[in-house]
Amino acid sequence: MKRTRTAALALAAAAAAVAPALGQASATAAPGTGYLQDPAGGEHEMKSLWTKDQKHKLEGQVRFHPGIQYGTVNRPSHPHDPRGERQVPDPDTLAWEPSYEFAWAVSDVLVNKGLTTKNGTHPIVVHAVLRDAKGVARAEVEKKLTGQPATGRQKVAGGKRIACDTGEYTVEWSVTRTHYGTLTGSLRWDSGCERYRKAFSSENGKA
Repeated sequence: MKRTRTAALALAAAAAAVAPALGQASATAAPGTGYLQDPAGGEHEMKSLWTKDQKHKLEGQVRFHPGIQYGTVNRPSHPHDPRGERQVPDPDTLAWEPSYEFAWAVSDVLVNKGLTTKNGTHPIVVHAVLRDAKGVARAEVEKKLTGQPATGRQKVAGGKRIACDTGEYTVEWSVTRTHYGTLTGSLRWDSGCERYRKAFSSENGKA
């Protein structure tokens, strides 16, 4: 029986979770697509809005993790390799399984002091839709989070696979703090897998 493992690609930049089996091949989540972020920038770069009374501020950000997945197959090893065979990535099993990482910050103004604080707990709702080039929703997530700290980050699994090379997609996202308001944004993602096929070809050619 083949065992599931995590393999490293030369172009790896970030980690993704090990996925369920792809067909009959052992499943592997490539630790290497990184993520796309809206708004672009560092960890603390966020969109923001104030309530009408200027007493509360909501900030939000999303990171889209494409999550490349692939299976492995057995190939003969070098004649002097005692293992006899090795597992290599199988390009025929390439697919995407996106996840969505939301960040937020909630600030309240202390009227008497003119200062803002990030205290207490808050009800947060995160939502994202992945749409294809025709605007059809191919995946959607929503999570209602109660009792959340004023600053937080939550990753939500998409739960759906997206085939490679099926064009450009748009991620539409929102972060809501109940009674304060909703932040929205979007980003584009290309589902092409050619760079992984090239990496696999290079890896498969090694003895």
